[in-house]
Amino acid sequence: MVPPKKTLLRFESKDGQFRLEVSPSDQLISLLSPILDKLPKSVDSTTITLSNRPFGSDARLLSSLEGVTIERVGLKHGEKIFLSYSDQSPLNGHDSVPKSIATQPHNSSNRLNGLPILPSEDVIITEVPMTSPTTIIKNPWEVIQQSPLDDRLDKLDGKIPRLRDQKMCRHGPKGMCDYCMPLEPYSPEYLAEKKIKHLSFHSHLRKINSATNKPELKSSYMPPLSEPYYRVKRDCPSGHPQWPEGICTKCQPSAITLQAQPFRMVDHVEFSSPALINSLLDFWRKSGSQRIGFLYGRYTEYTEVPLGVKAVVEAIYEPPQMDDADGVTLHEWENESEVDEVARLCGMQKVGVIFTDLLDAGASDGSVICKRHIDSYFLSSLEIAFSARLQAQNPKPTKWSDTGRFGSNFVTCVLSGDEDGGIAISAFQASNSAVEMIRADIVEPSADPSVMLVRGEEEDDGSPSRTRYVPEVFYRRINEYGASVQENAKPSFPVEYLLVTLTHGFPTESTAIFNTSDFPIENREVIGESQEFRSVAKQLGVGGKSPEKGVRSASDFHLLCFLHGLGILSKEEEALLCRVATTHDLADGFQLLNTPGWATLLAILQESGERPQKRPFPLSYDATDGSATDDEQLAKRFKGASLR
Repeated sequence: MVPPKKTLLRFESKDGQFRLEVSPSDQLISLLSPILDKLPKSVDSTTITLSNRPFGSDARLLSSLEGVTIERVGLKHGEKIFLSYSDQSPLNGHDSVPKSIATQPHNSSNRLNGLPILPSEDVIITEVPMTSPTTIIKNPWEVIQQSPLDDRLDKLDGKIPRLRDQKMCRHGPKGMCDYCMPLEPYSPEYLAEKKIKHLSFHSHLRKINSATNKPELKSSYMPPLSEPYYRVKRDCPSGHPQWPEGICTKCQPSAITLQAQPFRMVDHVEFSSPALINSLLDFWRKSGSQRIGFLYGRYTEYTEVPLGVKAVVEAIYEPPQMDDADGVTLHEWENESEVDEVARLCGMQKVGVIFTDLLDAGASDGSVICKRHIDSYFLSSLEIAFSARLQAQNPKPTKWSDTGRFGSNFVTCVLSGDEDGGIAISAFQASNSAVEMIRADIVEPSADPSVMLVRGEEEDDGSPSRTRYVPEVFYRRINEYGASVQENAKPSFPVEYLLVTLTHGFPTESTAIFNTSDFPIENREVIGESQEFRSVAKQLGVGGKSPEKGVRSASDFHLLCFLHGLGILSKEEEALLCRVATTHDLADGFQLLNTPGWATLLAILQESGERPQKRPFPLSYDATDGSATDDEQLAKRFKGASLR
């Protein structure tokens, strides 16, 4: 059999010329891999175009020529093809991207069944389970799946543009100098000008990444982030017995020096509607007891801070709890996973926690006592420990950390009195050091809310602890002479070193995805509010409202959680209901009305819903007409009743 005749094609690009030997029956899309092997690794394969003339107007995207052969387009032996393309945008400000990061088909390991991966195809990356912080992941950028928000922020340039300085700039309108060139997102001058106290997480990432990985050195890439670890490392390579039987300098943690954390994982907390706060305050107004709830919403970009992130709160779910005038005790939350599933169907997730700390001032004008201020505390040691545990349960996956995770986006909000006697919101996060110190059992809350205690290495009975190793802990402060000095943190230190403050607010125009909040809130039986079938029937307007208005009334997160617990709707119908509740699409609403599950729900509500009121008895009777008195009529109603 005569082998197929080979054809030589010449290619010319801005980076040079090269030749390829091909077969006339080959498809043009099959040239993608050998072309990329000849081009720089920073080339974006989705922008490669082919033309028979330099800068030709007939250039075609190579990815759009699927199914077209070389023979079909009339390419002859020795013909020259001109290539045009653009480079990939720098990934997180780092131009030198490791070869393994890119999804370009440079080698056979990136092919499916021997064929090149098309640029339009999605590469599925499986999310790895969260491992121990000591487990170092090789090439975390390949296996860790970040949130879509983090992926978008990674691709942004982040530079802060500046206008031409009329006094200092001596160049033309198209020139640039040191006085008008864009600033980095972590520029101290810009942060001081805008009074931004903390760097955003992605600005902090750009800052340390520029110092860790320098493209001009051509060195191997290193993940710039590393979580603090204050526990004894397991599997020490020195060969001694495991701690507490043995310990050495390689496995014992170093001394801890606490400093104010310069960055924050979330910059702003936005409540989509003031009704969210009012519903939580209503419980305190009716009972005088404190209340706690978990925040459900989503994370999005915050443009007021360079590369900022904000948490948008759409709903507050109140778990089972026992409330007192001075605190809250949480009970076991059995349906937590079910509530999280309803939130997921609504496009939300658990973003934080909020609780009240209110004490009426007794002035009968609604004012409250200000307990949290600069001379006392803003977040007590017990609340910091509580917040740190919640953040440890909700870690943030990131491909820029050697362990695959770094910090947490979980926020903590407090409703308390301000200096004017009003009720104000405060937002905080525990620092990464605080989370690790709580996880390592190094600190514990104090009776004084403004200080945190450093634990000893002994148990409560005085015996040496076999599970807790407490290293030396120090903190830096400014003394009375204005000098920065280092102090020993034992036995206690101020809680300000363990928290980060966030900003908060409400949108100028309401953007809440739930348009009603009339359904009773869960776990409020103590003040006489409960979720029942009659409440659902009243909310949906069974027998009164039109079916379309009843569907629109289902846009309530508490109602959705209650309907999920009934188990009447199928998974598909429940997903459709959540989509109708959040998008308010009329077509989806009519589709929901025609589902068997919704018809079953309406039938149940009609049978067990709110009953009509009975005919009332008259309050008084005329004795001249021979009518019975009130006592006689009451006796007739209880005729036949016995107390025995």
